[in-house]
Amino acid sequence: MATPPSLRIDNLLAALDTAEIGQTPVEVHGALVGIICGGVELSKDAWIKPLLELMNDGQPLPEQLHLLIEELYQDTLTRVSDIEFGFSPMLPEEEEPLTKRVEALSLWVQSFLTGLAMVQPKIDKASADVQEVIKDLADIAQVEFDVAEDEESESAYMELMEFAKMAALLCYSEFGPDLTDPNQKEANVFH
Repeated sequence: MATPPSLRIDNLLAALDTAEIGQTPVEVHGALVGIICGGVELSKDAWIKPLLELMNDGQPLPEQLHLLIEELYQDTLTRVSDIEFGFSPMLPEEEEPLTKRVEALSLWVQSFLTGLAMVQPKIDKASADVQEVIKDLADIAQVEFDVAEDEESESAYMELMEFAKMAALLCYSEFGPDLTDPNQKEANVFH
């Protein structure tokens, strides 16, 4: 599934800058994915309160940015809940210097872990696999940004990015809604 043009990283950055929000699109996406994968209730707008706490000290967003963030939520939820739609962390394109992409991955992972922790009170009771993944993500969040622009570093970055993607999907499978439950299907109707 192609990313809608409105959700390109540069469009989100411009909207965040216009609204004077001091976060990057990478951080907003990471937090949003963490909130979704942490099992936030799928009823209308349950996700927005924790995201606003992280993005804007709980204050409402300007309407244009709010609509864009809602679109990002819908797109992200679709991608996370159905593997065929190709979920991936929102990160700079491969044309960007590797150092910038590694830093962005670190910020995405930090934001993901924060979003996850905000909505998942039983994180310490998660399965051993999820707890190990969360520990590994915490290590990725501390990765060094000063990396060589070579094939080995590029390969390592790709592995870390793939790990972050699979970790998010694992968390969603553990904490996310059971879509076979008819009550959750009702809650999954978007307005």
